[in-house]
Amino acid sequence: MSLAKFTGHFLAGLARLITGAQGHWKGCPPKAEQRIYFANHQSHFDWVLIWAALPGDMRAQTRPIAARDYWTSSPLKTWLTTAVFNAVYVSRTRATPDDDPLEPLADALTAGDSLVIFPEGTRSNKGEPQPFKAGLFHLAEQFPQVVLVPTWIDNVQRVMPKGEVVPVPILCTVTFGEPLHLEAGEDKRAFLERARAAVLAQRPAGERP
Repeated sequence: MSLAKFTGHFLAGLARLITGAQGHWKGCPPKAEQRIYFANHQSHFDWVLIWAALPGDMRAQTRPIAARDYWTSSPLKTWLTTAVFNAVYVSRTRATPDDDPLEPLADALTAGDSLVIFPEGTRSNKGEPQPFKAGLFHLAEQFPQVVLVPTWIDNVQRVMPKGEVVPVPILCTVTFGEPLHLEAGEDKRAFLERARAAVLAQRPAGERP
């Protein structure tokens, strides 16, 4: 077993040990089909938790999105995101006005990979997700065959709050909801509001207003 594969197994086990998290498949079963898991975003630990909640055979085809400037800022981060997680790097700033930030995601989907994305575009500790940015809509438009799975990560902000680097043992859950698709004639605003509502609907009942 390669060091990268061993590290992946170790980190998945560590994530479950620290958080006790298992995937709650309430709206769809775990299935090896091409998917985009779109979720609320509260911590750098989010995509590790989703990745760890997937069955082992699905992790190999599921790639998280990682901010290039942050996750290539040291050799260790670069190795983790490339060798272990096979992340798709995205740039948070455009080098030129013609740059398309969705291009690396589209390339990954064209290659048949699944993705974990956070449509808010940044982390938030407000409790509810911020309005979704347009990327999810454009991917849904361009790849209508890909299954879109709303996902709620609960409690992870207490495991690794924004600004922290050492996780704290706290019970977390990852809930996968019923897939949705872009409907015929549905405009961007309506779709993004529906997608955000689908993520919010996965919150545990005790945390809903």
